[in-house]
Amino acid sequence: MCLRHYSNGNYEAFINAEKPKDVDNKSAYIVGSGLAALAAAVFLIRDGHMKGDRIHVLEELALPGGSMDAIYNVADQAYVMRGGREMEPHFETLWDLFRSIPSLDYPDQSVLDEFYRENRKDPCYSKTRVIENRGQELPTDGDLLLSPKAVKEILNLVMTPEKDLQDKKINEVFDDEFFKSNFWLYWQTMFAFMPWASAMEMRRYLMRFVQHVATLKNLSSLRFTKYNQYEDLIMPLISYLKKHGVKFHYDTIVDNIIVNRTEDEKVATEIKMTEKGEPKVIKLTPNDLVFVTNGSITESTTYGDNTHPAEQKHELGPSWQLWKNLAAQDEDFGHPEKFCENIPAANWVISATVTFTNDDIVPYIEKVNKKDPHSGSIVTSGPTTIKDSNWLLGYSISRQPQFHKQKPNELIVWLYGLYSNTKGNYVKKTMPECDGIELCEEWLYHMGVPESEIKKMAIDATTIPNHMPYITSYFMPRALGDRPKVVPKNSKNLAFIGNFAETERDTVFTTEYSVRTAMEAVYTLLNVDRGVPEVFASAFDVRMLMNAMYYLNDRKKLTELNLPLPEKWMVKEGLKKVKGTYVEELLKKYKLI
Repeated sequence: MCLRHYSNGNYEAFINAEKPKDVDNKSAYIVGSGLAALAAAVFLIRDGHMKGDRIHVLEELALPGGSMDAIYNVADQAYVMRGGREMEPHFETLWDLFRSIPSLDYPDQSVLDEFYRENRKDPCYSKTRVIENRGQELPTDGDLLLSPKAVKEILNLVMTPEKDLQDKKINEVFDDEFFKSNFWLYWQTMFAFMPWASAMEMRRYLMRFVQHVATLKNLSSLRFTKYNQYEDLIMPLISYLKKHGVKFHYDTIVDNIIVNRTEDEKVATEIKMTEKGEPKVIKLTPNDLVFVTNGSITESTTYGDNTHPAEQKHELGPSWQLWKNLAAQDEDFGHPEKFCENIPAANWVISATVTFTNDDIVPYIEKVNKKDPHSGSIVTSGPTTIKDSNWLLGYSISRQPQFHKQKPNELIVWLYGLYSNTKGNYVKKTMPECDGIELCEEWLYHMGVPESEIKKMAIDATTIPNHMPYITSYFMPRALGDRPKVVPKNSKNLAFIGNFAETERDTVFTTEYSVRTAMEAVYTLLNVDRGVPEVFASAFDVRMLMNAMYYLNDRKKLTELNLPLPEKWMVKEGLKKVKGTYVEELLKKYKLI
């Protein structure tokens, strides 16, 4: 069974898909309730015309949302977010989904309507992207500082086919010059890359986000929800699905899915699960579709508080064990061990949510980020990175209030560190060893708070640490076949969804990837007669390539580039040939001449 087709443009974007043949006889079982799972349920209803009461969502936790969570912790009287997702205008399937979901705050609008208007009214723009020396702006902030050699390495990576990048790491395709650049500093802290991460995935990011090169300093191409992403994205999805009769089964662990395999087909025949502690078996027919969220970056998360670090010991977790049990049955179901085992120690595993209940920190935020955090406008517009932090600490401050129930005196700051295994500059511990107060103290130190005031300010706040052992497992070096295809070869009723399923060209650790795999899975298994919008083709747009070239070379014209003499001569001769043409107009428009 193959995906029907990808679409381009708006010819198919506005059509309503026909009702698939025999859909009234079909049911669906969806493992997990993260964004990919919820999107799959919506597409089954909206485009597959499946009745909601024939859709079952099987969730191991007591609440939905997967990795897109945000809650108020009553015990600590503080807010908890394990992370947030950066979004942008060219998430084609994400916006296709949310154009159909009513907003909870404005029922006459879609979630997309609300999101669009909020970001038009209050666009992202980071006034300070990187700091050092306890709150001082990086003098070279805005310059990418890529040497000609590093630029060439970027181009070489982009030109290398994926088959030649199997199991390669980023530090195997770039030299030290590249890692000393501001480009790498911006790139890794925006997307959570590490030098040991997959070169294959790095290549995908470079091609997928060419349009962001010009805005790496100010982050103006990003978009964020008004409130936290759980309340603004997940809750509207849950409301939509419940109104359509979708059945949610919480405290339900799917232990295994038995797949009958012959030479010509693979058919899921049985779901073995544990619901509220009781073992159960669901017998399946070929008309019962199964969508599996395989693996999880937030599986086995542990939490601390102001005076206790988050527990570092953890079990493998049901989502990973299920994938292992499936992979043991068929080579086409991927290799989960590549992602959940042998994760390097130099890694991001800790994030923390800080709740301030007074304004002592406000002057320091205003000094660094040049915005009033209580203005209602987005503050950091993405991460602010602390370059000289041993942890490579970063923080993000979204629009306040970030929760509907947040009080006027409360201010929420989200922290993370990409090198959790090193000792801090102020608190001489690794991040996992720190309690909430200590994590807050380290951040306050880098924000320029006088050392005499740091302890009291950290005690007055409430900081909840999260330990997430698999948070960067998406980026583990991989080979072709390590992730199962969304619909494996010859599969009749089983699909994989989420960021550990394989779809071409798109990039993991994004909301778009979750929704894209869900759309592809539903459209393929139900044979929906509507195209899946293709991945935004930024790498094939000469305008974006020219713009990227200008900024990769720190806003130099072609004639100003530090090139060997033969290449300088070729540029000079090439410019003569395009004189008076449309190509010359484009080169002028994008400041290359």
